[in-house]
Amino acid sequence: MKIQNSFSEQQPSLYLVPTPIGNIQDITYRAIDILNEVAVIYAEDTRHSGALLKHYNIKTPMISLHQHNESARISTILEKLHEGKSIALISDAGTPLMSDPGEQLVAKLTAEGIPVIALPGATAIMPALTASGLPAHPYLFYGFLPTKQTQKLKVLKKLQSYSETLVFYEAPHRILDTLETIYKIFGNRKAVLARELTKRFETFYRFSLEDYALLDHLKGEMVLIIEGSPEEIVVTDGDVVEHIELMIADGYREMEAIKHVAKSRKIPKNDAYMAFQKYKKTQEGKE
Repeated sequence: MKIQNSFSEQQPSLYLVPTPIGNIQDITYRAIDILNEVAVIYAEDTRHSGALLKHYNIKTPMISLHQHNESARISTILEKLHEGKSIALISDAGTPLMSDPGEQLVAKLTAEGIPVIALPGATAIMPALTASGLPAHPYLFYGFLPTKQTQKLKVLKKLQSYSETLVFYEAPHRILDTLETIYKIFGNRKAVLARELTKRFETFYRFSLEDYALLDHLKGEMVLIIEGSPEEIVVTDGDVVEHIELMIADGYREMEAIKHVAKSRKIPKNDAYMAFQKYKKTQEGKE
């Protein structure tokens, strides 16, 4: 067991600092203090974050850390921390690691016993969820769905029986396709699309999934919230077989796929196994 006492000693630490998602005033006094005090700030895009630092007269040096160079940056960050320098990590907007870079870094530092201190602050999830009109608790935040249709289908088939309110991020050019796919799998449920949160054109669209086509030509950052499953969904053998086949097509071995599907659909593993074996026999009979 490893225990982190974040503030028991003045230890060099990594600070995860949320930044505004739109309105530049949505930053805490503590976040500004930390960004002034650390030795260096690692930012997803130094050009984007430069405007924020300039606005608050923060002169701390910045270095980029994004999805393409995160692995390469870790050793340098470790060196700085071992030298006694504290580091801050910020993303373009919102809370680091929430569909943003930093996961590899935090995993490495926590494994080495280096304190990682997360500040509370801006995130698109909470304002979208709490103002949506759908149940705010319990909820499941997924983030961005896969871009490949087969992978997206696999994820949504897993989520369709969840009773929790579901929260996604989505890009404007994919939103209609995503809504269409969700409607085909989930059926008609309540949904909310929140766009441009905290900005001048902040808008909430509250609708039924069957009306997804009305949301054409929308722009801006988006949070999509879907009503949880209103009732327990009966899982048929056909659903199980289709799910197993999708996983095998993605490279899983048969037993791995069966085990995963049984767990995700909350059915006995033997039931999933028997359904797939029965299906295979019917296919063999056709040959």
